[in-house]
Amino acid sequence: MPDHPSHFAKVLVANRGEIAVRIFRTLRELGIGTIAVYSDPDRAALHTRTADEAYLIGPGSAAESYLAGERIVETALRADAQAVHPGYGFLAENAAFARMVEAAGLVWIGPPPAAIELMGSKTAARTAMRAAGVPIVPGATDPVTDLRELLALGEEIGYPLIIKAAAGGGGKGMKVVAAPEDAERALESARREGEKYFADAAVYVERYLEDPRHVEVQVLADAHGGVVHLGERDCTIQRRHQKLIEETPSPAVTDELRQRIGAIAVDAARAAGYRSAGTIEGLLTPEGDYFFMEMNTRIQVEHTVTELVTGLDLVREQVLIAAGEPLSFGQDDVVLRGHAIECRINAEDVAKGFLPAPGRISAYREPSGPGVRVDSGVRSGDEVSGLYDPMIAKLIVHDTDREAARRRMLRALAEFVVDGPPTLIGFHRALLEHPCFVAGSTCHGVVESEELAQRAQELSDALSHMTTITAGSDGTTRERFVAVEVDGRLHEVRLHVTEPPWAELARRRRGRSRGLHGGSGGAVVSPMQGTVLTVEVADGDEVAAGAVLCVVEAMKMENVIVAHRDGTVSDVAVSPGEPVSSGQLICTIDE
Repeated sequence: MPDHPSHFAKVLVANRGEIAVRIFRTLRELGIGTIAVYSDPDRAALHTRTADEAYLIGPGSAAESYLAGERIVETALRADAQAVHPGYGFLAENAAFARMVEAAGLVWIGPPPAAIELMGSKTAARTAMRAAGVPIVPGATDPVTDLRELLALGEEIGYPLIIKAAAGGGGKGMKVVAAPEDAERALESARREGEKYFADAAVYVERYLEDPRHVEVQVLADAHGGVVHLGERDCTIQRRHQKLIEETPSPAVTDELRQRIGAIAVDAARAAGYRSAGTIEGLLTPEGDYFFMEMNTRIQVEHTVTELVTGLDLVREQVLIAAGEPLSFGQDDVVLRGHAIECRINAEDVAKGFLPAPGRISAYREPSGPGVRVDSGVRSGDEVSGLYDPMIAKLIVHDTDREAARRRMLRALAEFVVDGPPTLIGFHRALLEHPCFVAGSTCHGVVESEELAQRAQELSDALSHMTTITAGSDGTTRERFVAVEVDGRLHEVRLHVTEPPWAELARRRRGRSRGLHGGSGGAVVSPMQGTVLTVEVADGDEVAAGAVLCVVEAMKMENVIVAHRDGTVSDVAVSPGEPVSSGQLICTIDE
């Protein structure tokens, strides 16, 4: 039974994967019944097994199922739920869905639809924040509708610029314009992603700040006028404007600065008429200037680090606020203890520029021990689908200070086993060992460097206890390390085992998939499974190395495929809208 009369008897979570599992855990602690929804491919997913009840919300594609607002509301009513928690992604920041939930007599565990709407339009949010005295990044407050306006802004405020989807978030619809000649392609791409992911092609433009820190502030607001901030999170370590590592406190934020940006966040939340958990995202320049960037009107992926340093369960606070309760603490009661770091364990191939790498997990073992937390939604044998973000799990650690937390994270990463698709485990180990991270700098230019990718591969190879392939007198062998026990003592023994007959075929297949990056011959192949968005060349075109050939979407990310050498294009084998598989021919470039 609920431990308070204002709590709900049952709550439906309109999401999947690790965030659904994480919300179910808090609901269970509150004595609230849990309801999962799932698409056809997710019938056996962990979140369906974690909940008390689970309901199919097909038909339709797997991704569309979790966007089917009417079916989700109907399911909530059929299951006798009293409230809906959207998690993050999918419908979490959809004001129309929030209104639909409330119109059905259900409680929306999130901010008011009007606040979602205001902050969902980045141009309206910038206007509102400027009116409230909150500092914003220099740039347009109205949508930019054509190339001429974009170029005029470039002349006015200078390059580089950044184009952002007006309804965007999560790194989608963001394109950097380094010079006027980049403007047209960047504008088209940002508008296309905005339309695809947010059903809104409107974009706005800001000055692109060079090497700032991405510092965000967690806020909580109740329906009784109470608003507090819970300190900042540093999310500077990113690739393609998507976060990889988050930590709190930020190594660049002093107590005085924390107080200042916390006050900015509280002012922003009040100006938005906010309620529930939310995040004010901002940019901190090396000179100490802090600018509002956007507000995420939902629980964040990285909420975990804030929970560890404050001792608060943010999902619990969301539920209590939605139930009408006032915050049980004030700003002076918030104390940050120690340091927390989160690493996103994604199915991505660092050696291929962080390309998504869906596949089946053949072995899975999570680390544990003091100060270690893992939020995941998978088990051994599960498939990492190309239909969703490539996140497998989140690894979070907490310790007394940043250096202790860094060392704890390295220990936990070394314990984490994910066999099957390539992951970011090796990348995180390489970055956390790098002097730039140790020093607490932005690691600008390091994250996507060849040097770090090489080190990440070395660590990944070492973690799998597999080294080089050698040729022996009786055929090709593979060197493998095996743990054996002799007289009660454990030894690591090196064995040379004959390769299975299919190993060379697999190696050739991997070689073909590297054709994108200058593999042998003129064939250019897709390095991932996905959908072709655009094709920029035709048979007979002359191209230079680095020229864009096509754009392939995989796991919600646009991936530009470029020419690996100068030459003439022939045998163009793909068209916009067509699916492609890993290793499939895109075209040939003849010298």
